[in-house]
Amino acid sequence: MQRLVTAMLLVVAVFHWLPLAGVLGADRLATLYGVAVVDPELLVLLRHRAILFGLLAAYLSVAAFRPAWQPLALAAGAVSVVSFLVLAAALPTVGSALQRVVLADWVALACLAVGTAARWQWSRMRRLPHAG
Repeated sequence: MQRLVTAMLLVVAVFHWLPLAGVLGADRLATLYGVAVVDPELLVLLRHRAILFGLLAAYLSVAAFRPAWQPLALAAGAVSVVSFLVLAAALPTVGSALQRVVLADWVALACLAVGTAARWQWSRMRRLPHAG
């Protein structure tokens, strides 16, 4: 079970590492999200967002190998993914580039659900008395 939790956290970490490339500037953000960022203030906000994704990705990556950190990592990943999915669902239409992000977040959410279930099962098995 613990290996499954580790694997799911690493998959979610990869999804959160990818946006870190946005810190490189407007061209990279355009590639990632399919939107031209011409306003310098918006560019700063999106580059900062990329750094925050990197921080979350780093935590998810380390937590994959530190069981005590996993509950918080699973919760933080879920907040990130679910909040984006809710915000995207509120849009009247979603462009193709953003639709790829929505799809990736649905995959990440499934991984988080599997990881959470496996973590719960692993914790439960550790608490059971051993026969014999």
